[in-house]
Amino acid sequence: MSMVDQDEEHLKLLSILYYVRGGLTAFGACFGGIYAVVGGGLLIAAATQQGNQNAPPVALGAVFVLLGAFILLLVTAISLLSFFAGRFLALRQRYTFCFVVAVLSCLSFPLGTALGIFTIIVLQRPSVKAKFGQTPAPA
Repeated sequence: MSMVDQDEEHLKLLSILYYVRGGLTAFGACFGGIYAVVGGGLLIAAATQQGNQNAPPVALGAVFVLLGAFILLLVTAISLLSFFAGRFLALRQRYTFCFVVAVLSCLSFPLGTALGIFTIIVLQRPSVKAKFGQTPAPA
């Protein structure tokens, strides 16, 4: 197998893996939504039972809503970055974006780390840089 075929195979595999990671991460964003819904329920319960001593505190509901919204936004952003990285790897576009997402993926231990390191290794090859239209650094 020639190096060009190997580069194509690796880039195709990386693209697929970033799509899978994006999908799994998007699924994880649902948990942030669940937190927000639970917080909303606590806020409604606190509002409807204002005089009752067994009513949940309003601050608890607010914390759940804010935490859930933060988790939802953060995880959705990570998911979108993964989807875009997969797309750009497939199209051989936006080398720097793909490289930055690979570095950020390394923060997600253990699978993201493996995916990020493998992506960095593949993107550092001069033949892959050429596919992205990057001029390799002189040796």
